[in-house]
Amino acid sequence: MPLIPSRVKFRKVQRGVMKGAATSGNRISFGEYAIQSLGTAWVESKQIEACRVAINRHLKRKGKVWVRIFPDKPISKKPLETRMGKGKGAPEYWVCVVKSGHVLFEVDGVTEGTAREALRLASAKLPIRTRFVSRKTAF
Repeated sequence: MPLIPSRVKFRKVQRGVMKGAATSGNRISFGEYAIQSLGTAWVESKQIEACRVAINRHLKRKGKVWVRIFPDKPISKKPLETRMGKGKGAPEYWVCVVKSGHVLFEVDGVTEGTAREALRLASAKLPIRTRFVSRKTAF
């Protein structure tokens, strides 16, 4: 089941601008190893869930996983073959705005090799380039 907010203040939002680097969420806070984004993108809730499943399957219930992003932006779409006008379309799916430098997933309680492979499998499911960082070597 994809992630969605339980309630929001506004049902539809504007597209916005994704420039600059992440000023918060750019440090490892919980685990020992993490993946960090190297670009900006909208990460869909389905992609976040696919990453989480890939990490948990590789770790085989060992260690702990933290998902550091949450989709809180609704993306609306008009139905196919609809004429212009008649207002903004209905919300279709949810995304998280990820800027460069943002830590996406963290892992702890496993060896570095296991964590590196699990996070590599997760990064293959994301629309952006990422890098593996550890608490020892980061920043």
